[in-house]
Amino acid sequence: MKFTYKAQKLSGEFYEGEGEAADEYALAHALKGSGETLISAAPAGARFSIGFRLLSEVCGRISAHDKILFARNLGGMIGAGLPVSRALAVLERQARAQKLKKIIVSLNERISSGESLSQALSAYPRVFSPLFISMVRAGEEGGNLKSALKEVAEHLDRPYALKRKIRGALIYPCIVLAIMLIVGVLMIIFIVPQLTASFKEFNVDLPRSTKIVIAVSNVMTNHLLLGLSALLGFGIAALAAAKSRRGRRAFDFALLRLPGISPLIKGTNSARTGETLSSLLSAGVDAVKALGITADTLSNSYCKEVLLLARDAIERGEPMSAVFRAREDIYPPALSEMMAVGEETGKLSEMLREIGIFFEEEMEQKTKNLAIFIEPALMVIVGVAVGFFAVAMISPAYSLMNNI
Repeated sequence: MKFTYKAQKLSGEFYEGEGEAADEYALAHALKGSGETLISAAPAGARFSIGFRLLSEVCGRISAHDKILFARNLGGMIGAGLPVSRALAVLERQARAQKLKKIIVSLNERISSGESLSQALSAYPRVFSPLFISMVRAGEEGGNLKSALKEVAEHLDRPYALKRKIRGALIYPCIVLAIMLIVGVLMIIFIVPQLTASFKEFNVDLPRSTKIVIAVSNVMTNHLLLGLSALLGFGIAALAAAKSRRGRRAFDFALLRLPGISPLIKGTNSARTGETLSSLLSAGVDAVKALGITADTLSNSYCKEVLLLARDAIERGEPMSAVFRAREDIYPPALSEMMAVGEETGKLSEMLREIGIFFEEEMEQKTKNLAIFIEPALMVIVGVAVGFFAVAMISPAYSLMNNI
């Protein structure tokens, strides 16, 4: 095959060229024999492939899983003795996401021009969080980049794994509800109008539940486009309201107060706060900066405010545990108590890690309980819906039979 490629010479200079090889690995081996390093390669003349790659770069996104693999593999190769530039070249060939490939190539170019890895990462703030960059910088300054990258991978993996478990617990009920909704819509559109015609023909007295079902059926059969437009408009308005500052605050407030949901939100934010703060403090990041970075990792605005207030308290020379103790409506008392013990004993990082692990394990158990609770609750919802429809449509049918 003929390839167009980008490579790096021994002098550090980058250049583009063309060459023939069995595959990309053979091309990389041939260039390595002449003391050069392959950066990227693509089949020459493959317009569709290039167009698809450009589309992937523009529209694709870098998932949390990609970032975890990037940090873990980069740390492993650095620990094995590979220089950062060589490790990045290997990762670039292994990466499947085209957007990530492009970023890795850019990181390699920046490092080859004299920047550190943390400086190169900071050029992509939308991809690599302040936590990621700060941990890498601390690892570089402490001469332990391998451990820092491993810590970053573990920190990213814990919330990712918890999110997957929650998503897995919700897949089954979502599928059942979706099927029930589809079946209900089909019955309302095709079956209810036929029954309605029979009721009108024999002048059957209809109960209120039947009138409600018939009214919904009339809207969906005669004004389907209008109903879909209204539903779409409502969805867009709700989304716009949720993205506004007031809407987001109202949504965050509701999550912290809803029964059943509130403990999950508080526990998840407590776990992330404890683990993130612990990772940053143990890496040598000062407490003021660590609290600001941790606030950026949280999605709930009320939890963010508590961390920013704690940062202000530390700048005034006050303990941050007092701020968390004053907001036990947002953070559980266990967090502020463990934090106070850590401040008194000088082992704040260790205490925060313990409390983070505690809340993470608690959330895993609550997720399992949620899955166990959802199934019977779902059966009740399905039973109520089926029962309502049956009563609404069968009761007039019995009256019709009596009239006949």
